[in-house]
Amino acid sequence: MSIIRIAARLPLALALCGGLSGCPLAIVGGLAGAGGVGYAANQERGAGGAASDVWTTTHVKSALYSADPQLGSIGVSVYEGRTLLTGTATTPQLKAEAGNIAQRTPGVRVVYNEIEVAPPETVWRSTQDAWISSEVKTKLVFSDVRSVNYNIDTVNGSVYLTGSATGQTELDRATTLARTVPGVKRVVSYVEVRPGVPPGAAQSVAAAPAAPAMAGAVPSAEAPISAAPTTPVQVQRL
Repeated sequence: MSIIRIAARLPLALALCGGLSGCPLAIVGGLAGAGGVGYAANQERGAGGAASDVWTTTHVKSALYSADPQLGSIGVSVYEGRTLLTGTATTPQLKAEAGNIAQRTPGVRVVYNEIEVAPPETVWRSTQDAWISSEVKTKLVFSDVRSVNYNIDTVNGSVYLTGSATGQTELDRATTLARTVPGVKRVVSYVEVRPGVPPGAAQSVAAAPAAPAMAGAVPSAEAPISAAPTTPVQVQRL
């Protein structure tokens, strides 16, 4: 079972934990028994970084639910402390509150608040989004993209990528592949571009031409891709 799948089941695990103070530690500690260590070790952030992000994810989701049960359905994806919030909120105030709560949570470095102010997703829409995420992941796995370094979240047909890329060429490839999945309306990337071979890689991988990393997030901008489909890509450069 991968780290991504474990993180996806954290809300259920938290519900089962109830008031047991040692439960979050047991969840993180259970990564080894769940067979996710090898997967995590091959990521650039390594097994320790992956476990830390799972810990942060757990605490953000717990804090959101504790503040307001309406925020319990907010999606939380963390990569090296960079925290993406997705889903829907019924009011702008709830969206802002979720962002503030996440920002105050230990382990969170920066928050990307992509929560939409809209009615809750229908079961059918959620099923479609889950299918899109699965298809994007499959395309990345069977390509020259180091898919292990990417988190994929989909809400209302918008695909959000977080993680790290070895170069701009790899990132462009990942966004292009995501755009080709049926049902995708747009692709938003919060992927950090880093030159060189990921230190956690099990095998040597040639680095794509590097784009310099930039501190902090800047407003989204349209990024044309060669041989591009019609789906727009908004790239958040870091």
